[in-house]
Amino acid sequence: MKLWRPGITGKLFLAIFSTCLLVLAIMHWGVRLSFEHGFIDYIKRGNEQRLELLSDALGEQYAQHGNWQFLRNNDRFMFQILRSFEHGDDENRNLPPHGWRTQFWVIDQDYKVLVGPRSPVPTDGTRRAINVNGRDAGWVVASPVERLTRNTDINFDRQQRRTSWFIVALATLLAAAATFLLARGLLAPVKRLVEGTHKLAAGDFSTRVDSTGQDELGKLAQDFNQLASTLEKNHNMRRAYMADISHELRTPLAILRGELEAIQDGVRKFTPESVASLQMEVATLTKLVDDLHQLSMSDEGALAYQKQSLDIINLLEIAAGAFRERFNSRGLSIRLALPDSVNVFGDGDRLMQLFNNLMENSLRYTDAGGQLVISGEIVNQRFVMHFADSAPGVNDEQLTMLFERFYRTEGSRNRASGGSGLGLSICQNIVAAHNGKLDASHSPFGGVSITVELPLEPESLRPV
Repeated sequence: MKLWRPGITGKLFLAIFSTCLLVLAIMHWGVRLSFEHGFIDYIKRGNEQRLELLSDALGEQYAQHGNWQFLRNNDRFMFQILRSFEHGDDENRNLPPHGWRTQFWVIDQDYKVLVGPRSPVPTDGTRRAINVNGRDAGWVVASPVERLTRNTDINFDRQQRRTSWFIVALATLLAAAATFLLARGLLAPVKRLVEGTHKLAAGDFSTRVDSTGQDELGKLAQDFNQLASTLEKNHNMRRAYMADISHELRTPLAILRGELEAIQDGVRKFTPESVASLQMEVATLTKLVDDLHQLSMSDEGALAYQKQSLDIINLLEIAAGAFRERFNSRGLSIRLALPDSVNVFGDGDRLMQLFNNLMENSLRYTDAGGQLVISGEIVNQRFVMHFADSAPGVNDEQLTMLFERFYRTEGSRNRASGGSGLGLSICQNIVAAHNGKLDASHSPFGGVSITVELPLEPESLRPV
């Protein structure tokens, strides 16, 4: 037989309800203990006051009569004295009502009982001397109050017990109802998160949960929504990524297949020109595969970064010198506006790859007669570089998509003018690995300006 195991709602309910029951039990025990001791103490104080009044009254009567003959076998006289305590002056009206709660005796100086029951006089009872002219003419003795003896007191105590247990039962029901509602209310966001997690695990990345609260559960719901949004975005990007890869591979493969079938069917002769065309498509495929490999490695952080202190200005000048001849062949110019020396902590090979990709991008997409201006400045302990080229430019919508994979601003997807569309994505990963920032904006020369921010070399790493 399978044992029932409560869920988190049942556990929370049991925890809170058990705590409430424990508090109720302790409170009930404390109240009952306080009432019983307090009620008995109340009776004791009342009896002591009556003993004092009775001893004073009997002392006055003894002084008037000179002996105890007036009290012997005179219960009526004792009754009148006791009754005067109940209906006497204002001072006596503060006494507890309903008379004595215990038995009492009046004994003379020879310890003979004058008034009281036939039972023996208790030796441990409360005793009050009847003082007459400085000597003890007798005593008033009351039995000890260890428990309730009068029916009215016992009935009152029973009524208080029943009332207290009724209050405990009512409080228990209210505590159970309040605990149930509280447990459901507190765990409602948790249940929504559980349901959302199950949907998310099943592949429904559009799942969102309400995050109206500002407590820890509200923040957890916000983090859950952020996670779901990120997973949905990555899922869509992965689908688009695979579609783009298949499209990018399909084009050169289709050209290769067409060229080879044409040669095979004799439509086109196997000449050095046809071989060059085939090699061009193979080179395009090789470049695409290499870029995909570089991108996947930079995404996973698998690129080997061997950082050290280096002069980034020297790297920029070397990269610009290597591209200058290619720029000149297309009627373009490169102009540098850089500080004399700037030290950063980075990987020289990866930073050179970054600069090569940015210059290659400008070379491919800048019209003849244009220019590329590379400038740099130090701002707040960061070296900010601007790679600004001339026309043609891009619109605002295209500007936000430049770093997306396989995106090219040209209208066609002809690789004669465009690259694989992965260069800027690789650049973004390299800059991120150097704790930098990469951004794109409109160039003052009519083209696109790529801004690279890299932190300067820390003081602790600079050579002394």
